[in-house]
Amino acid sequence: MNPIANWAAGDVIANGLRIHYYRSGGEGPPVVLAHGITDSGECWPRVAPVLAQDYDVLTYDARGHGRSETPRAAYSSVEQADDLAGLITALGLKQPCLVGHSMGAATVSLTAARHPGLMRAIVLEDPPWRDVPPEQARSRIGGYGQRLQEYQSMGVEELIAFGREKREGWDDAEFETWAVAKHRCRAEALAQMTGLGPNWREVVAQIQCPTLLVTGDAEVQSAAGLGAIVTPEAAEEAMSLLQDGRLVHVPGAGHNIRREGFDGYMNAVLAFLREQTG
Repeated sequence: MNPIANWAAGDVIANGLRIHYYRSGGEGPPVVLAHGITDSGECWPRVAPVLAQDYDVLTYDARGHGRSETPRAAYSSVEQADDLAGLITALGLKQPCLVGHSMGAATVSLTAARHPGLMRAIVLEDPPWRDVPPEQARSRIGGYGQRLQEYQSMGVEELIAFGREKREGWDDAEFETWAVAKHRCRAEALAQMTGLGPNWREVVAQIQCPTLLVTGDAEVQSAAGLGAIVTPEAAEEAMSLLQDGRLVHVPGAGHNIRREGFDGYMNAVLAFLREQTG
């Protein structure tokens, strides 16, 4: 049973789109979780309940994912960042901490760069910091679209079984939300993604708030081939560009660090959030 399904849920208009969110409530400082491509706001079944013990946790469905609206025109990481900023503003959140994975980490970092002062601190789980030309970025998104078609050709239970076979090291709690998210993601939303946006170095250099970068191992290759994206060299360069950066490496985890190295990930994130929120 996904615990986030029992949270309060609602919709806001953010950056001109209807964005769906889930909220734990409570008196603690706000923390917003931003998921990766083809996932959804419910894809934090282990992380969110732990954070909700001390924080008012919000997760949301990115545009074209989950129950959020699908855009009708092409968009880039800039629009996704402005969606998140619009969500924070619409809900009246006072300097939340932002936590993002992959696409969500790119969204969080760009939100921090474009909207300084809106957040207290950010956590980036293996952001997609690659140096590729635009046509290669576009091709990569096309690959996600093709994979999404393959996932959606299976029923949810069949996809759960597929995930259990292919995603080594994942806790069993992860698979239902992962599979349901694939069925709710709209292929047209991926088709609208341009793959464009500012270079990650340009973004990182503009971030003013405290930042935790969580990295895994590129050589960790599960059957799905999901090794970490951020190399040690890129991580070192990011630390030199950040005004207040912290780096934690979780050995043995690939791209899905929180799913493959849960304890190391949670220890790092909780320590960082406690430091930032007192």
